[in-house]
Amino acid sequence: MAEQEFAVWAPRPERVRVEVDGVAHPMRRDEDNWWRATVEAGDGSRYGFLLDDDPTLLPDPRSRRQPDGVHAASALWQPPASGWSGEARRSGREAPAEPRGSRGHPHETETGWAGRHLEGAVIYELHIGTFTPGGTLDSAIDRLDHLVNLGVDFVELMPVNAFAGSHGWGYDGVLWYAVHEPYGGPDALMRFIRGAHARGLGVLLDVVFNHLGPSGNYLPRFGPYLSAASNPWGDGINIADADSDEVRRYIIDCALGWLRDFGADGLRLDAVHALVDTTAVHILEELAAETDALAGQLGRPLTLIAESDRNDPRFITPRADGGYGLTAQWDDDIHHALHTAVSGERHGYYGDFGSLATLAETLKNGYFHAGSYSSFRRRRHGRPLDTAAIPGHRLLAYTCTHDQVGNRAAGDRPSGYLSEGQLALSAALALLSPFTALLFMGEEWAASTPFQFFSSHPEPELAEATRVGRRAEFAEHGWDAEEIPDPQDERTFADSKLDWTELGSGSHARLLDCYRELIALRRSEEDLADFRLDHLRVDFDEDARWLVMHRGSLAIAGNFGPDPVAVPVTGEIVYAWGDPQVGEGATVLAGESFAVLRTPSQ
Repeated sequence: MAEQEFAVWAPRPERVRVEVDGVAHPMRRDEDNWWRATVEAGDGSRYGFLLDDDPTLLPDPRSRRQPDGVHAASALWQPPASGWSGEARRSGREAPAEPRGSRGHPHETETGWAGRHLEGAVIYELHIGTFTPGGTLDSAIDRLDHLVNLGVDFVELMPVNAFAGSHGWGYDGVLWYAVHEPYGGPDALMRFIRGAHARGLGVLLDVVFNHLGPSGNYLPRFGPYLSAASNPWGDGINIADADSDEVRRYIIDCALGWLRDFGADGLRLDAVHALVDTTAVHILEELAAETDALAGQLGRPLTLIAESDRNDPRFITPRADGGYGLTAQWDDDIHHALHTAVSGERHGYYGDFGSLATLAETLKNGYFHAGSYSSFRRRRHGRPLDTAAIPGHRLLAYTCTHDQVGNRAAGDRPSGYLSEGQLALSAALALLSPFTALLFMGEEWAASTPFQFFSSHPEPELAEATRVGRRAEFAEHGWDAEEIPDPQDERTFADSKLDWTELGSGSHARLLDCYRELIALRRSEEDLADFRLDHLRVDFDEDARWLVMHRGSLAIAGNFGPDPVAVPVTGEIVYAWGDPQVGEGATVLAGESFAVLRTPSQ
């Protein structure tokens, strides 16, 4: 036991006490509305705050650990000595060597991990609860070697912050600083990140700062955390109204803590278009500046990736050029253009996509909607990307994500309705494009398991509202309500867990080999390291259903149709799916196949 200072920002109550291990202690109020008290406590001590005369013990808004859930007391937790160098000194072990297949030798820091730059990397998105049968961070460590062998550079974890219930997607978090206890809590996250770093893998965390979940959100009791601006998921966050300075600090400190205290290499910022900021310095610009400063202190690169549906280049434009200075941005236009070209789907936001001309334009320009009319939004949308100034690696390309799978009514993956050839062709265009690549867990072996929307709200009324709302949403689009999985049913969660026994059999094994080969090409071919979009050329024939993406001397030729087609490109076959026949002036591709050719020098 030792003296610990407890502090909480709480401008709303007139009296605040901190209860530590069952004993309440008065707190003093500073001029800045922070309440403080020094109390004897030890690692693991349970504590919380009592506001005014309410006997309800509230968790710490900045709690790192919630052993009994988001409605219960917090527990004191301090990060252990970080990095492999500290562990090696204590255990007598040497820091592990750079694993096979990793890119470059790390610049040694005091932690022994130099980090990774995002430029051109391959990211693997996963959900801890369904990635393994165990559904924990520790069980996920055991599968990291699979990702190393696949050729992945970064692991991106869907939100691991604390939310109500045992399982869910994690986007309804209410204690942003804490690690979800069913995943193993903060110590398990430390072990996972160290385990990834030991294998040469960077770790990105998906964080949600645009709204709070409906269960366990006690922040408004403390202060003005919420704003009048709402978004599709609930009340917005007060980042621009009165008394918002401390709320902004709450967000930025949370973000920096994952990078500094846990050793994460970057953050994926969920739905940043829902952050309503009318101040002169947008909170994303402020966060980018502080993240860059922290990277300098730590001696390793740190990454910020935005999820946005605005097609706004400001997110990824350097601050010196008037942008927010984020590292990269998810690009749904690339997904939509590629998905519709192979699947033929045209409903909802896919309505403006589907042609090879659309796919070619999106590959060359990064965005398809760049000031053009969006039939889904019924207005103009987006802004052109300066392809001469913004490299392609600032945009993420993907064939599926948790959203693009899980937000389908049945949570079905592309492997459930596309052929092997279509899956391979999609992978080739995404992985060999001039963009940073993102895979969703199980995609690489065409997993047969779905990824459905699931939740475990403990409140019966909230559980029923989620169930009814989900079915009503998809019924509007013509789905039979009975076909839509019940998100509160335990089977919906269990059915979404990956089946790792599939990897070595049939089409699963063939697709896995294909992904490994494509990622290896991405690493070994010099022309694929040119991310300048204005150097990209795309040829296509809408009627014949072929498209060729030219990357320097390499040509990635794809046949989207079911029948063989002669594509006017020749050269040495570097890799192919199908049995391409190179002839005089053309290469014949089988239906739904592709070939990577090294073309003669022009």
